[in-house]
Amino acid sequence: MRVANFNAGPAALPEDVLRQAADEMLDYQGCGMSVMEMSHRSPEFKRIIEAAEADVRDLYAIPDNYRVLFMQGGGTGQFAAVPMNLMRRGVADYVVSGRWALKAQQEAAKYGTANVLATSEGTGYDRIPDCSGLEPTPGADYVYICANETVNGTRYHEFPRTGDVPLVADISSCMLSEPLDVSQFGLVWGGVQKNVGPAGVVIVIIRDDLVREPALPITPTVFDYKVAADNGSLYNTPPCWNIYMCDLVFKWLKAQGGMEEIGRRNHAKAELLYRRIDDSSLFRGTADPASRSTMNVTFTTGNPELDAAFVARAKADGLVGVKGHRSVGGMRASLYNAVTLDDVRSLIACMDAFERDHAGSAASSSSSSTSSASSI
Repeated sequence: MRVANFNAGPAALPEDVLRQAADEMLDYQGCGMSVMEMSHRSPEFKRIIEAAEADVRDLYAIPDNYRVLFMQGGGTGQFAAVPMNLMRRGVADYVVSGRWALKAQQEAAKYGTANVLATSEGTGYDRIPDCSGLEPTPGADYVYICANETVNGTRYHEFPRTGDVPLVADISSCMLSEPLDVSQFGLVWGGVQKNVGPAGVVIVIIRDDLVREPALPITPTVFDYKVAADNGSLYNTPPCWNIYMCDLVFKWLKAQGGMEEIGRRNHAKAELLYRRIDDSSLFRGTADPASRSTMNVTFTTGNPELDAAFVARAKADGLVGVKGHRSVGGMRASLYNAVTLDDVRSLIACMDAFERDHAGSAASSSSSSTSSASSI
């Protein structure tokens, strides 16, 4: 029996995709071998990676003047790759909205001046910083944001306007979850293990003018965007199986109705769960309502022991991955594309039962919420 998987990444994949991958495990479309075994230079894999690029272009309506790269190294690799490729004048601006934007800014500081243009550190990263009237530093190579903060459960509902300075976004935990106008950005990148496929692939979508110039001389070849673009993401052996799995997900997304329909479903799931949290006398949300993430819903009882008891109750009910990130505690339900509305309803039913069983704890949890909020 499969569980309801609310893990933040690696995360749930569509069952239809898993079944197709299982069917093709030993023999991919009559070639007599698995995708895991085939050469990345083979005509079979060439068709796979070309189809993957075409499908993601179609899903996001990516303009022709953008390149799509399939890279390795995960998000941590991209924290370094972005400045090594784009920080050509040695200055960049970062909006620090949470753990992942902060890690990116700290990594970039190794390669140049990484200014903190705005931050929500003062409120415990419970919201996206106010970016109205944001002015990039004169001479900045780019402005960097994390579009959705997985740990803190916040997201941008409107992206900063940066004028002629390219806007760069980490979209790992919201990639292909709803429509996105790629033309707003100079570069977007995302690790696929949250919404798109198994860990091991990073998709980079970069505007032509930003990839024409060489990277900094210190850049390892494996992180060089121009090398990747010039070689069709095949300069070295890519994670072939993972790219194949991503394209199965791309095709599944198209079959579901594309980004408009997927976005509608994801917003419906999030709205249902937030409504339950807001109506609760025991649970409360930890993100500022104006910045709430559609993908990662964070909440708590305000009592660490009760939080742990709820996580255990959820697991016993077949609901896994609801424990909050170790740095903030509480609970987190990640509502990625493969998580169904029925999964969310099952989580809400578990919350209902737990709240009934701990009705007497609601008042004490409420009184302690103020003191615990600073650690969320």
